Amino acid sequence: MNAYDLTVPVFARLLGNLETLLDKAAAHAEAKKFDPAVLVQARLAPDMFPLVKQVQIAADFAKGGVARLTGAEPPKWEDTESSIAELKARIARTREFVEAHTPERFVGALERQVEIKLGGQPVALSGLDYLNRVVLPNFYFHLVTAYDILRHNGVDIGKRDYLGPLP
Repeated sequence: MNAYDLTVPVFARLLGNLETLLDKAAAHAEAKKFDPAVLVQARLAPDMFPLVKQVQIAADFAKGGVARLTGAEPPKWEDTESSIAELKARIARTREFVEAHTPERFVGALERQVEIKLGGQPVALSGLDYLNRVVLPNFYFHLVTAYDILRHNGVDIGKRDYLGPLP
C-alpha cells in the first residue's frame, strides 16, 4: 500500500458521497418547504461546529493532506460558503485538486517529514504518522459529523449513502 492509494481514491470517493448527501439535504429542505440555510448552519451540539464548517474542514484535510504528503504547500481557500450549492462547489474544487495528484507525486511520501502546527506549536511527523494520526482521523471525523448533522435533522440518509456504492 502507498500514500496515493490511501488518499486520492479515498478522498475523491467520500467527497463525492458528501456531495450526494448535500443533494439529499437540499431535496429534503425543498420537500419540507424550509430554507436549506437552516441545515447549513445546523449543529449537533451548541459547542460543535455547524455543517458548513464540518464540510470546509473535511475538504481542508483532504487537500492539505495530499499537498503536504507530496511536498507542497496546501492551497488556502477562504471559508465563505453559506449555501449547499457553495459547499458542493468547494467539494468539487477539492476533488479536482486531489485527483490532479498522480501516484508518482507520492513517492517517498510516507517517509517524508511533514511539519504542521498543533495547538499553535510546530510538530514534525513522518508522512505515515501525519496520515494516520492527523489527516485520516480528522477527515473521517468531520465527514461523519456532517452526515450526523443531516441525519439528525431528518434528511433521509443511511450508512449506504455515507459509504457510497460498493463494487
